[in-house]
Amino acid sequence: MGDEHKLQLMNRLKTIEGHVRGVQRMVESDAYCIDLLKQTRAIQQALAKLDNVILAEHLRCCVTTAIRSDEVSERERVVTELLQVFENAHP
Repeated sequence: MGDEHKLQLMNRLKTIEGHVRGVQRMVESDAYCIDLLKQTRAIQQALAKLDNVILAEHLRCCVTTAIRSDEVSERERVVTELLQVFENAHP
């Protein structure tokens, strides 16, 4: 993982962390439920964006390298990994 990509991920994670802390404060102050839901939806969307950035980098780097490999087992491994991640994402 390159430094620029790592910095991008860290910045996104810090933003998400700030949103989670904000929701904690809202809960402590008995905020209106709909306002809490709006904030938790925003957090979920931010996490989905983070997932997309991670997946895109994985496809560009790791998967591309494995697919170009002469090792059939390596190609099968990366495909299996991706399938497992997405199978677990939707119970």
